[in-house]
Amino acid sequence: MPIHVLDDVTIDRIAAGEVVERPANVIKELVENSIDAGATSVTVEIKEGGTEMMRVTDNGCGIPSAELKIAFLRHSTSKIKDASDLDHIHSLGFRGEALSSISAVSRLEMITKTKDSLTGTRVYLEGGKELECEEIGAPTGTTVIAGNLFYNTPARLKFLRTPQTEGSYICDIMERIALSHPDISFQFTSNGKTRFHTSGSGDLKEVIYRIYGREISNALLHLNAKTEGVSLNGFIGKPELVRSARSFENFFVNGRYVKSTELSTAVEEGFAGYLMLHRFPVCFLNISVDPEKVDVNVHPAKTEVRLSERMKVSGFITSSVSACIRGTETLPDKVLQTNEEKKEERNADLTEITSGRNPEPFEEARKTGDDPYARFTSTSFFSDDEEENGNEADRTDSFFEDNRKPVYRQMRVDEDLPLYTSGDLQTVTDSDEDTGNESSVRILSRTNRPDFRLIGIAFDCYMIVRFEDKLLLIDQHAAHEKVNYERMVKRLREGKVASQQILPPVIISLSGKEESVFNENADAFLKLGFEVEHFGGSEYALRAVPADLYGHSEKELFLEVLSELSEGTGHGGYASIEERIADMACKASVKGGDSLSEAEAEKLIDEMLTLENPYNCPHGRPTTIVLTEKDLEKRFKRIVE
Repeated sequence: MPIHVLDDVTIDRIAAGEVVERPANVIKELVENSIDAGATSVTVEIKEGGTEMMRVTDNGCGIPSAELKIAFLRHSTSKIKDASDLDHIHSLGFRGEALSSISAVSRLEMITKTKDSLTGTRVYLEGGKELECEEIGAPTGTTVIAGNLFYNTPARLKFLRTPQTEGSYICDIMERIALSHPDISFQFTSNGKTRFHTSGSGDLKEVIYRIYGREISNALLHLNAKTEGVSLNGFIGKPELVRSARSFENFFVNGRYVKSTELSTAVEEGFAGYLMLHRFPVCFLNISVDPEKVDVNVHPAKTEVRLSERMKVSGFITSSVSACIRGTETLPDKVLQTNEEKKEERNADLTEITSGRNPEPFEEARKTGDDPYARFTSTSFFSDDEEENGNEADRTDSFFEDNRKPVYRQMRVDEDLPLYTSGDLQTVTDSDEDTGNESSVRILSRTNRPDFRLIGIAFDCYMIVRFEDKLLLIDQHAAHEKVNYERMVKRLREGKVASQQILPPVIISLSGKEESVFNENADAFLKLGFEVEHFGGSEYALRAVPADLYGHSEKELFLEVLSELSEGTGHGGYASIEERIADMACKASVKGGDSLSEAEAEKLIDEMLTLENPYNCPHGRPTTIVLTEKDLEKRFKRIVE
């Protein structure tokens, strides 16, 4: 094919692919335009995750009628004039690609009016081509309606996720933008349901409350620090407020939400000594630096920036976070507060925060919607047999002494748990690293159980068992983890998962993304044994958990499953939940360092030998290594080869 110049339509569609990957990109670009236009109120409405319709309305300055047609041309912008302006960008947008790219892959309508004009202008485009343009009555500001996204690029359309998933991406974007500009009132509505509505009062903590709820907003430490050329303002979570992923680390550089590994590392280093391994802090930090020392022209999505003094900024953040934590009492308060007291305080706070009017574009007052605390009817997750016979968890046998604290539950062979038969010959890895020998002996089987003799437990972690001329070293955590995993998977597949009620229920505040993930996987959570009820607004009541997990930080576990589903492959449903059972089994298992009695250790060995594959934990680690008598003789030089 000879070299030729592409036509304008093809060029526009190719360029659109860099800016518009999914509906969330459209919303981000349009809302940023509203902010740059000086809007004090922005309303965003979507249907079917934005694939059917997206509407962004603002009360900004509007676009003059004479400039409207130019606005949809590639690289047309009012934000910069020439290349020199790229060195000190103060606006969120500057590339001049948003309107052109969005209109190229959608059916787009815009209504806009400036303050000095008597009438507004309406323009309608399909695939980037203007089809209608007329004078129209309109209030000051701009409304953009984008529908049928990717109607002319079916290859891109088929790669979109479900409407619910796409909607969660938009909700996540809107939450970040609202947090970055607390002085602007944002209202976000999805399929007719208002997800959040901020007042625009400038109070960041109020925005956090509206989006994330009382639990997070009440566990924050205010951080305000300055040094030469850099200022830091916002909130960090107390050390007790942690997550299993970095999704709650929020950074805004000069009002722009950014993703930065360097900034995350800086905050986490400030928390050094306060967080457990694989736990991450919650933060909402605004970082103000000289625009000339920030390069925002890194990626079309504009979520990445480069700081010319990154070491200075990172060090300042680390020291500021560390000083903030050290100077504050971080012990949790009101830990014995009842559920009713929590609800009363929550309602009181909600009344106080919503007492003022939240402005909306073109409206004098906010219309009152439905009661945000309307309750859903509770549904029992127990089967009929379980309701008649009582919760299975209540029939737990115990090997613990009266005055001793249990370290794990249900360490027994259930009557309904079949005894698995050994399949192919299993391999136990030899511990002699010098020779690397492996012995193909079917050791861990019920047939050999009578010949197992428990000698002791080393370091409160490794059970030492003698079998014939061998010593078996069994990791108590890995073994119990595999037992729990097999039990959970079997019950899940057979629909026999038992739930344990939590009294009083645990109230959890979910972010928009977490709420969407939960709703998308609600049936899978139900099958797994979680009983979760909507409690009003963004809060949910955790009323029951899988019986095997009762007493093992139920709230933390539920949030971790949600977080992992949010950060995972996104297949959702039963398969995704089952993939997380290994992690759940780990947290419900006895840990290394927990002291077991002889009876408990013997029972664990009994359960372990009922498994089809007792040789590896769900994460692949070995449960057992073997030392033969010959190995020991070689180590002590009784045998020289």
